[in-house]
Amino acid sequence: MPMTLPTDWSPEQAVAVFEILDELRERVWAHYGLQIQQVLRGQQRTAAHDAADDIDEADVPF
Repeated sequence: MPMTLPTDWSPEQAVAVFEILDELRERVWAHYGLQIQQVLRGQQRTAAHDAADDIDEADVPF
C-alpha cells in the first residue's frame, strides 16, 4: 500500500511520529507476538514451497 509522508514536518514532529510508531509496534508485539510469528512462519513455508515449484527437474546442478 503506497504511502506518502508530509514533507513539511519539523524534526520534532518526525520524532514524535517515530516514537508513537515504535510504542505501537512494541504493544502489538507484546499482545500478538506469538500469532505474528506463526503467520510469518506460514508465509515463509509457502514462499519456500512456491520457490521449489519453480525448479525444472531437467535442470542439471552445476
